[in-house]
Amino acid sequence: MRKILKWIGIVLGGLIGLFALAFVVLYLIGSAKVNQKYEIPVESITIPSDPAAAQRGEHLATILLCKRCHGDDLGGQVYFDAPGLVVIPSPNLTSGTGGVGKSYSDEDWVRAVRHGVGSDGRGLFFMLSPAFRLFSDQDTGALIAYLKSVPPVDNPLPERRIEPMARVMMGAGMFPPLAVDQIDHAALRPPAPEPGETASYGNLLSHTCTECHGANLNGIPFGPPGQQVLSPNLTPGGELANWSEQDFFNAIRTGVTPSGHRILDEMPWKSYGQMTDAELQAVWLYLRSLPALENGG
Repeated sequence: MRKILKWIGIVLGGLIGLFALAFVVLYLIGSAKVNQKYEIPVESITIPSDPAAAQRGEHLATILLCKRCHGDDLGGQVYFDAPGLVVIPSPNLTSGTGGVGKSYSDEDWVRAVRHGVGSDGRGLFFMLSPAFRLFSDQDTGALIAYLKSVPPVDNPLPERRIEPMARVMMGAGMFPPLAVDQIDHAALRPPAPEPGETASYGNLLSHTCTECHGANLNGIPFGPPGQQVLSPNLTPGGELANWSEQDFFNAIRTGVTPSGHRILDEMPWKSYGQMTDAELQAVWLYLRSLPALENGG
């Protein structure tokens, strides 16, 4: 019996040792990802100073979810707080106390918007740069012109905090990749389509949708680890197959689907509802042009 207990103890000790080793290795991998610095040269973009450009930039900041994440006044907020895991603020983008606007150069703005990298060289969490980088230099310049023009907001925010268990989860690939790691920074950007009521322009405008609905827009598991639900299928293979264009407009502008279902606030319909009729029609044309795919998984 003693011999059996001895071997059980050895096995359990070995398993505990392996678990501890795996924890340490994954922690180190996750910490390396958190602290990684990126040296990315950026494009030279002219930042306009006329009111019309800033007005265009404000419209883009609304429909591309900048205000959704950073607040209507762009003063920032604690965007994601999971006790014991992470605290991730959306930065204060203004020049007020606690804001990055007073220290960001034009180059810093371009690097953050198009490449998902902050002025400290670290990757930005929950940044939609894979979508933003596809917009033209003119639109990117207009967006930055607006960001530079907003009134200062005094709103110091906590530093982002990634606790040990979250670092282990990052090391194990349980967190989505940072925006900076999803972009081929050396690749030439495709020419941005001209604004208009076309499927190609709708494709551009809908790139932010891929964050929740997947690259093919047919739905993916979405939400915190362990609490994920399948996001809706936006292709003609999903519910939208039975919608009309007016149904789509109404759903985006009112938050209610043709069946009477109220769209959850996790879906930023209030932001997308600020699109012009032409922009919404372009998105609708693009969604209708997609192949009818089964619900993702």
